[in-house]
Amino acid sequence: MRRLLIATTNPGKQREYRRLLTGLDAEIVTPEDIGLSLVVEEPYETYEENARTKAEAYARASGLLALADDSGIEVAALDWGPGVRSARWGQGRNAERVLEALGEGADRRARMVCAVAVAAPDGERVDIEVFRAVVDGSIAREPRGSGGFGYDPVFRLPSGVTTAELPEAEKDAISHRGRAVAAAHETLARLVAEGS
Repeated sequence: MRRLLIATTNPGKQREYRRLLTGLDAEIVTPEDIGLSLVVEEPYETYEENARTKAEAYARASGLLALADDSGIEVAALDWGPGVRSARWGQGRNAERVLEALGEGADRRARMVCAVAVAAPDGERVDIEVFRAVVDGSIAREPRGSGGFGYDPVFRLPSGVTTAELPEAEKDAISHRGRAVAAAHETLARLVAEGS
């Protein structure tokens, strides 16, 4: 069975990817599982470039098929930021920080964006494909829900609930990360089959 490396050390993302990749005929591993410690800078201005860079670095370091993402929240009142800087901007207080940044009459429109990169090492070459997904919504007035992580408690879907209020299976089906993985599924299945 081919191993697929989830190229992140974020525990929330690791849990989510294990769920999203259920049914794929691969052994899902994390950097910790294989004893890999790697720091990859994310200096680029697009999710796609950052995801590609991480996926390639992890694929080269491990020799495994690797999946990486870059994702973020974009808020109208913040000039559609923080975007690719979302993780650093939030500083571990993601939901609270975005609420503090919005005034009473602020434009609360928002979107969650994810680019998933799949990197397949082939000798010296690494083939990479990138898949992007966007989910539109708005920023809630206060954090709601106990599920998810990051900005989930304040990202309000058009239905009125935050992504943190959804059951995991429902969230996975409609989230930015879930949609990006769904777009990548055919490619992942092919690469896993080729490598088994």
